[in-house]
Amino acid sequence: MSLSEEAIESAKDDALAAISSANSLDAIKEVKAAHVGDKSPIARANQQLGTLTPEERANFGKIIGQAKNVVMVALESRTRILEVERDARVLIEERVDVSIPARRRPKGGLHPLTILTNEICDLFLGMGYRVAEGPELEAEWLNFDALNMPPDHPARSMQDTFFVEPLDSHLVLRTHTSPVQVRTMLEEKPPIYVICPGRTYRADELDATHTPVFSQVEGLVIDKGITMADLKGTLDHFARSIFGPEVKTRLRSSFFPFTEPSAEVDFYFNGRWIEWGGCGMVNPKVLVACGIDPDIYSGFAFGMGLERTLMVRHGITDMHDIVEGDMRFSQSFGTGVK
Repeated sequence: MSLSEEAIESAKDDALAAISSANSLDAIKEVKAAHVGDKSPIARANQQLGTLTPEERANFGKIIGQAKNVVMVALESRTRILEVERDARVLIEERVDVSIPARRRPKGGLHPLTILTNEICDLFLGMGYRVAEGPELEAEWLNFDALNMPPDHPARSMQDTFFVEPLDSHLVLRTHTSPVQVRTMLEEKPPIYVICPGRTYRADELDATHTPVFSQVEGLVIDKGITMADLKGTLDHFARSIFGPEVKTRLRSSFFPFTEPSAEVDFYFNGRWIEWGGCGMVNPKVLVACGIDPDIYSGFAFGMGLERTLMVRHGITDMHDIVEGDMRFSQSFGTGVK
């Protein structure tokens, strides 16, 4: 544009007209760029001041400055009006009807097996025990040899145990949580009072009463003067805490290579005796393998399946309900979060 008062006045009038006709905040941004930006007529006029004499520069500089100020004031005023209109429109368009019932999303929760495990751990922590854990992929020696199970023991057959290839790695998916007990005896000196919960693996098909991946909780006590009476008293307290104060237990003579003497523990519940797990005094050979003098220390161990415990306590008849992840099953137990 040619630098003249008429041209500057025309540029100002064009800007004011464009500002007045802008009907949205996006439109006002375009107007600002076109009429106040670096390539706007007013900006180009300001750039031409360098070609004028000092007297002309002062005169036109004042005229351009006044025109720009008028445009900026109009621009800010129109922007505020459009913002108010936008806010009022948003209140209507994005209105929330608070009378509509809220969408209730269920809270996350713990699986019933986890709830039971925590309950058992809390029970034994209150008795002075410690919770011990170990890897699920376990050394064959810890899973079998240290527990007095020689290489020809039936439990070491592939029909019962998941061996990890290559076979010369001597690794298995642990068949019980007893390796945690072995690790504890190898790493700590007596007295030892531990509870060992965790997942274990057996080569079983999934059916109403069996699963290849199941949960156990085992207990181990190593101290001076420990007897079967201590074991029986512990199991009585354990059973009453889980199944109710009227529950009775009994020990039936049995055999396990890692305990001597050994017993099956049953409990009387809802009018019948139910097999619960195995127990016994820790075999002296196991103590020796773990570096504990059997002439000074004795101990007991026990182990129960958590799925069986859960099924009996809550009247569950099918293992599929526990392992298949149906949320309706878990929800019937509550969240389990305190």
